[in-house]
Amino acid sequence: MFSQLSKEFYPIPISQIRRKEYTLLNGTTYLDHAGTTPYPKSLMKDHCKLMNSNLFGNPHSESPSSLLSTHTLEAARHRMLSFFRADPEYFDLIFVANATAAIKLVADGLRDEDTWCGYHADSHTSLVGLREIASAGSRCFFSDAEVDEWLSAGAGFPGEETGGNCSTSWGLFAYPAQSNMNGRRLPLDWPARLRKSRNGRMYSLLDAAAYVASAQLDLSDYVTAPDFTALSFYKIFGFPDLGALIVRKDAGHVLLNRSYFGGGTVDMVINGMGGAWHATKQGALHEALEDGTPGFHSIAALHCALDVHTRLYGSMDNVSKHAGLLTAALYKHMSSLTHSNGTTMCTIYKGATADYDDRTTQGPTIAFNVRDILGNWIGKSHFERLATRNAIQLRTGGVCNPGGIAAHLDMSPQEMQENYAEGLRCGNGIDEMNGKPTGIIRVSLGAMSNMRDVELFMRFLMTFVDQENDWVDPSDIPIASRDPGNCEKQIQILSKDIPTKGGSHLESIESRRRETRSDGIRNVLRRLICR
Repeated sequence: MFSQLSKEFYPIPISQIRRKEYTLLNGTTYLDHAGTTPYPKSLMKDHCKLMNSNLFGNPHSESPSSLLSTHTLEAARHRMLSFFRADPEYFDLIFVANATAAIKLVADGLRDEDTWCGYHADSHTSLVGLREIASAGSRCFFSDAEVDEWLSAGAGFPGEETGGNCSTSWGLFAYPAQSNMNGRRLPLDWPARLRKSRNGRMYSLLDAAAYVASAQLDLSDYVTAPDFTALSFYKIFGFPDLGALIVRKDAGHVLLNRSYFGGGTVDMVINGMGGAWHATKQGALHEALEDGTPGFHSIAALHCALDVHTRLYGSMDNVSKHAGLLTAALYKHMSSLTHSNGTTMCTIYKGATADYDDRTTQGPTIAFNVRDILGNWIGKSHFERLATRNAIQLRTGGVCNPGGIAAHLDMSPQEMQENYAEGLRCGNGIDEMNGKPTGIIRVSLGAMSNMRDVELFMRFLMTFVDQENDWVDPSDIPIASRDPGNCEKQIQILSKDIPTKGGSHLESIESRRRETRSDGIRNVLRRLICR
């Protein structure tokens, strides 16, 4: 039912790419590209060849091996700026461990100042954590409309709109280019609007980690670009495990306010009581901010990663089209699933303005929960265990996006605090409290996803049609077996001593277990396994 939707966007057919480059995906359906995308085989081969053919020394030296590392590192810096269409005359790129480290680097520059921080509710916890260094206060913007209203009013600090005096040194507005929860894409014109406002002390930080995995980050217009952009390269290439902070040079002085220094970021350090002093490097911005020895082996791998990615996919625009088409098809079929009594099976958490046919508003991610035929929630932990038994890899839980979870699951701050007090923790298997799910199920597609992935997941999802959540423990049922010839044999084995269990981990709900006759269990297994 999906083959007619197939379309080629790449220089090499996707079937050939999968067959030659992603043998690790054989026998599994990988749907967690928002976490990381798998790496191609030729990338690892090329990197091994690079490492076995060159002697890379510590770049903080003048030996031939060290100079090779320095040259390779700087060439990678310029290539990655070009990849994001950022002119090195106006931008610098600082290598860090990951996107969170990039965000923390911005925080370090503002920590000792009188700083105000505004952040969007639909943010990863790495952005939310910025509020803890905001000595002048912080504000959570709960909607795009709130941000628009604030920008239209001049993006002022608290008190300025009422005519009061504000002594705040700096302000930072942080938000994601794409929600890591449901993939909705937020407006990219906010940094430009912020810069045009009357407040010259307010800077913008864009978390592009989720966005760059399947879209072209375009920083070609430095006038409208964010001041700081955080990202992770493994989201794009699968390898290396490395991140970057792209800095608009006009805003770079903000980062130099940090107190800490280390490694090669200083030209002189004097120790002594009352005479302690140091001089930060005054050259390129990255020289003063890349503490210690940079990950020069991993940075060298970026050359291999970019070469292979370009050869396989051509461009990020191609990746965006490919992943967008697949996700639109999956969304269409998921949203149409109903039980025989007419009730909708999947509750999909989509942004109000997001459209799966419009890649400017929606990325290749779907966040959802599943209801059984009686309207009860099927626990996300049960769902993931069952998916795992069927070689389907996805993500469940709060996905480090507390604002998105609270908004879409209709949980007030008081409810969330009460849930915590009653034992809810990240990943502890409590799936439902007070009749509400405690998290979501997330599937995300990427550059090497194909229609087979979509079809296999839909086949798996369709086995929940007309299911009652508390008949059997899903972890004991291998649904959608890829060997249908063993159906009856599996049924005989599984129905000998299969337990019954409630649909929630809470004691009050789990106590409502009910007996199920053995012939009823066999019928369920037959419908699920032999479908």
